[in-house]
Amino acid sequence: MTTTTGSAAGTDWRAWQESWDRQQEWYMPDREDRFRVMLDMVEALVGPAPRVLDLACGTGTITARLLARFPEATSTGVDLDPALLTIARGTFRSDERVSFVTADLKDPDWVTRLPYESYDAVLTATALHWLHSEPLAALYGQIAELLRDGGVFMNADHMIDETTPRINAAERARRHAHMDEAKANGAVDWGEWWQLAAQDPVLAEPTARRFEIYGEHADGDMPSVQWHARVLREKGFAEARPVWCSPSDTLLLALK
Repeated sequence: MTTTTGSAAGTDWRAWQESWDRQQEWYMPDREDRFRVMLDMVEALVGPAPRVLDLACGTGTITARLLARFPEATSTGVDLDPALLTIARGTFRSDERVSFVTADLKDPDWVTRLPYESYDAVLTATALHWLHSEPLAALYGQIAELLRDGGVFMNADHMIDETTPRINAAERARRHAHMDEAKANGAVDWGEWWQLAAQDPVLAEPTARRFEIYGEHADGDMPSVQWHARVLREKGFAEARPVWCSPSDTLLLALK
């Protein structure tokens, strides 16, 4: 995916974006559905030209879909991962609507690095399960303060209902059977994707730093939908409920 060895200018950032999408879709084949509903609700609640905070933005997946649908939107991407941020910055390097901030969401001062004091929408997907419940609750309080009145927060993530163990087991078995089939047909999983990044002359160094920061994988929590909705209300949101779900994931919306 690099056409000029060692040169960021020669890197095909779109190819890296697409390879990240395919890797994520191995785990979540309905991934685009959640993004579609997320943007539907952005338009319904804050309009077609929002100022958006793309929280734990990774490669800028949400930002890319936001700008494709709403050309007058602006986006601030926040993440700590140096490799994924390298791809994000490369992808959007000439787009004045987009800025990126390197920050640790567990650091209470991360909000001071943002270019704006308030946002119309804060959006995140498949990221906050890396946090334990206590820092996640604190983060929800900060998000509530960042949003203007009438602003919207949406989190699409794994939200596990421990009261339904047989349903959970059946869903997991079915999902993993489909994953195994896709793997047999050549799908790249998370670990293999990172191996490819580590071999790339541009991404090798930020990938090494990424694993110094996180290790092999962060160990967070996956509380229930009810927990998320309750904590969001406690932290200052007027309303909170799911607006989309799959057998394993939920898109939860909270309105300031």
